[in-house]
This record gives sequence, C-alpha cells and structure tokens, in this order.
Amino acid sequence: MAGVPVSTLRTWEERYALVIPVRSSGGQRLYTRGQLAQLSFIVQQIEQGFSPGDAHRLLAESIDEGRSGVSAGTAEERTGILVLIAERDRFAASVEDYLLRTEGFRVEIASSAEEAERKFDELMPRIVLVELLLSGGVGGRLIERLKQAGATVIAVSPLAAREVAAELGAAAFLQKPIDPLVFVSTVRDLLGTSAITRQQSIRR
Repeated sequence: MAGVPVSTLRTWEERYALVIPVRSSGGQRLYTRGQLAQLSFIVQQIEQGFSPGDAHRLLAESIDEGRSGVSAGTAEERTGILVLIAERDRFAASVEDYLLRTEGFRVEIASSAEEAERKFDELMPRIVLVELLLSGGVGGRLIERLKQAGATVIAVSPLAAREVAAELGAAAFLQKPIDPLVFVSTVRDLLGTSAITRQQSIRR
C-alpha cells in the first residue's frame, strides 16, 4: 500500500525507529492508517530527492509540530481502543483480530461466554463483538448480560439475525462472512452512535 518493499520497511524500522508497527501473534507487521500515511510521507520526500534519513527527520519534525496527515495521533489512538471478541471460530477471530489491529485497536479474544464475561469485567473494553452461536448458542444471553452491564455490543452470525440482535440489545449486527470495510467502519461508528438505530431511521 505504501509502495515500499518489506526489506526496506524492516531496514527503516531498525535504523530510524520512527514508524514502529505492532506485531501479530505470528510476527506479521500490522500498520495503522496513520502509520501508512507516515510511510507515504517518507516515500514522497524520497521521490523529491531527500535521503531516507532526511525524510525520516522531516517526518519526526512533522510529528512534533502535529501537522495534519502525519501526526502521531491522539493519546487514545496511540494506546489503542480495546475491543473484546467473543467468537467460537478461531479462524474468524484471528481475521477480526487482524483487521482491528491494523486500524490501531487493541484486541482481546474469548472463546466462551464465561471467558468473555470475565474479560469484560477485568478489562472493560469499549466494544464487544459476540458470535450468537457462541458456546452452543448462548451468545444471545451473553449479549443481554453485557448490555445490562453497559457494554456496546456487535452481534455476529452466519444467519440473517439482525432483528434478533436488535431485540437482544446489540448496537449493530454483522452477518458472516464479514466484509472487512463494513466491519471496521461499524466498530468506528459505534464509538459514537448506534449503527442499527441509524439504519432503522433511514428505512423509515
């Protein structure tokens, strides 16, 4: 996306220690949108004749000055908003984990309703993603309990269960297979308003 070979990214990371991505459990580099903007800034400076070292120096100065597009982000963006994923399918959970981490979120995964409740109480995530078929179909009861505890919940299911999710108190519903762009935009939207509420008002 930045037009830079992996070997070059690795060299820049080790030499200049400025754009440092988080790592997946498998060791893969996960860049946020802000970091991609920073890499694009570096590439633009190099294309204009600056050396990689000078380009990184200019980026550091831009970050210090808080210029739009290449800033280090808000304090919350730097620490990462926590999202809890309650998902029985390990592959689906790993995909959702990857999509969220590339956007700068922190992620915790629970494979059962009991584990999800415990992690919610301990960590107080901003958003919880709950598979309706979790633990033999108790995802619905988990959503109700989390909703009572003040959680913002996204319900997920391979079935068309939007109305069921709304009745349970979920703020949004996503049907599998999840579209990556819709998934991330829904999470971001719920940091402000309910996606289901807005969709229902549009249909009216």
